[in-house]
Amino acid sequence: MPLIETEEAARRLARAIASDLSLYNEEKIVNGITNDNLFESLAEEIEEGRALYKRRVAPELYPKNYYDRALVDILIKAKGHIKSKIW
Repeated sequence: MPLIETEEAARRLARAIASDLSLYNEEKIVNGITNDNLFESLAEEIEEGRALYKRRVAPELYPKNYYDRALVDILIKAKGHIKSKIW
């Protein structure tokens, strides 16, 4: 499979991976936000997603941080309704 070389495609992939994380780990996400340890509780899943992203995207796109931005948008911003100490 060829590497993704466009910014838009890299953003789409990052969001798709983050969406899958959200879909399959809802309970961990809710607990992680509630207990202010989201990234620790999902560390393995997040790193697995990051490895997939890096395998599929051209290296010059890594510094754009699309994967990290997608994690914030989908795992945190979309869950703003969950009661937490941090907001």
